[in-house]
Amino acid sequence: MTEFTIQDNDFASLAGKVVVMTGGSSGIGLATTKLLLDLGASVVSGDINSPPIEHEKLAFIKTDVTKWTDLKALFKRTKELHSRVDHVFANAGISGRADYMADELDEHGELQEPSTLTLDINLKGVINTAYLGIHYMRHQEPAGGSVVLTASASSFQRFRVTDYCTAKHGVLGFMRGMVPNLQTSGLPIRINALSPSWTVTGMVPEAITHALGSGVQTPEVVARSAALLMADNARQGQLIYSWQGRFMEIEEGVLMKAGAEIVGDNEGEDAAIVKLLNARAAAGSTGSLGGS
Repeated sequence: MTEFTIQDNDFASLAGKVVVMTGGSSGIGLATTKLLLDLGASVVSGDINSPPIEHEKLAFIKTDVTKWTDLKALFKRTKELHSRVDHVFANAGISGRADYMADELDEHGELQEPSTLTLDINLKGVINTAYLGIHYMRHQEPAGGSVVLTASASSFQRFRVTDYCTAKHGVLGFMRGMVPNLQTSGLPIRINALSPSWTVTGMVPEAITHALGSGVQTPEVVARSAALLMADNARQGQLIYSWQGRFMEIEEGVLMKAGAEIVGDNEGEDAAIVKLLNARAAAGSTGSLGGS
């Protein structure tokens, strides 16, 4: 595991940059907004609720991340205000909503479909935000930028809030899937993710915060890891775990290494896909791809 510290001078490159953020009105998003503004960046925040602060470099666009039209409007307005997008923080999220162990019945006594709201916000909303960000970054001049996704410590652990855990596993999976595509595209666009442990936000019930005691961290801690991933051009495909003010990179430092030990000398999944793509290109064929 690669543990590291974050210094204030690590953020120097963020001065004057333009950041699009979802979920910027509370918790980790609000803490990151305040940090970015202090660093001299401009922030365009998309949220259901307006932010509790005002700043000349902060613009708020009311945004429901489950609505594609809202997300498109968020990026369009950013382009109108600043002409470009330097960084995207796909952060909006909620706690779990579905209980897959309960029999929830409708008015006819029939089993109801479980709520998909957490999946729609925490996974689909994150993916669509990142997709739009990459679109704008690849078509601006000069091209380039970075995307930071809010995953979770539950992205790689068992966690009994099932829909939340599923969504956060999906966020990590999306980052993993995008890294090789961005690397081979030749575009100077990076994608990374945050993996915070228990953090004092509106999503964490007060009873849990009290029960955990010193085992929780403030959103300002996580904000520093978000800003670092934007600022450090060397970071690509990383997952930063934060806990009580400590920062560890665990995707390349732990999770990928563990996978390589299991695979051993066998050809990796991505290498196999590359071979297949090359073979199809040589043969002039097309088709869908899948994996095991």
